[in-house]
Amino acid sequence: MKAQEINRELDHAREAGPVKDIVIPPCPQLLVQLQAELSQGDPDPHAVAAIAGGDVAMTAALLRIANSPLYARREPVSSVAQAVAMLGVRPTASVLTGFLLRHTIRIDPTLIEHFWESSTRRSLAMAYIASQMYGMDVDVAKTCGLFFHVGIPVMLQGVRGYSGTLVEAMARQDRTFIQTENAAHRTDHAVVGAIVARTWRLPQVIAHAVRLHHDFSVLNDPGVALEVRQLVAIAAIADHLVANHEGLDSQREWQRHGAECMAFLQVSEAEVESWVDALYPAFEGVVVA
Repeated sequence: MKAQEINRELDHAREAGPVKDIVIPPCPQLLVQLQAELSQGDPDPHAVAAIAGGDVAMTAALLRIANSPLYARREPVSSVAQAVAMLGVRPTASVLTGFLLRHTIRIDPTLIEHFWESSTRRSLAMAYIASQMYGMDVDVAKTCGLFFHVGIPVMLQGVRGYSGTLVEAMARQDRTFIQTENAAHRTDHAVVGAIVARTWRLPQVIAHAVRLHHDFSVLNDPGVALEVRQLVAIAAIADHLVANHEGLDSQREWQRHGAECMAFLQVSEAEVESWVDALYPAFEGVVVA
C-alpha cells in the first residue's frame, strides 16, 4: 500500500466505514502546544518546561520518571526545568506524549493487565534498536512504540463486544489477531491506532507504520516508504524482546516473521540476544505514571 492508498483507506474508514462510530480521543491541547514548540528548528527547553509545568499531574509524572531507576541519578530531580535539562527536549516530549496518551484513554486496568507497561517497554526497545540502525530517527521509533497498539484500548472503550474479541484473538491459533478483529467488527486495532495517530497530528510515517505493523508483506514492497518498513521490522523485534522479558510464550508473529524482520534490518540472532541483556535495566526501570 502506497502512502496515498493508506491515507485514502484511513479517510474512508473514519468517514464512512466501521470506524466512523468509534470515539477517537482528540489530541490534548497540551500536546498541541508541545508539537508546536517541537516544530521549531531549535525547540526552547524553557518553553517545553513551561508546557510540562502547566498540568500538576503531568509535572508529577515527569518528575517521577526522571527520578526512576531508569536514569539512576545520584541527586533527585526537584523541578520540571531540571527534568527537561536532564532528559533532553525530545525525550521529555516522548515522556509527556506517553502520559497524555495514558490519561486520555482510560480503560479498566483489569481488561488489559500491564498494557501501558508493555507499551512503554516496546517504546524503549524500539528507540534502542533504532539507535543501532544507521540514519534512523530514534524519537520517531520511540513514539511509534507507544502508539502501535493504542487501537486496542480505544476499541475497548468504544466497540461493543470487543473485550470478548480480544480474549478470542489472543487464544486462536488458526488465524491472526487482526483477522479475528475484522471477522467480528469489520476493522482492527491497526486501522484504529493509525487514525488516532493522525488525529493526534503525529508524523505520517508513524501513522503508516501503525497501520501496517501486522502486515509483513510490506517489507518487500518498495512502494512503502523505507522508514515505515524499518519501523514495522523494529516493532516485531521489540515485541519479541518485551515478551521475553515479561515471561510470555513465543509470539506467533515472531515465529512466522522474526527471521525475515532480522534479515530486512540485517541483524543477527546473536545481536537480538545481546539486546535482551542491554535492555534489561531499562525494562526493569519502567515507571508508568
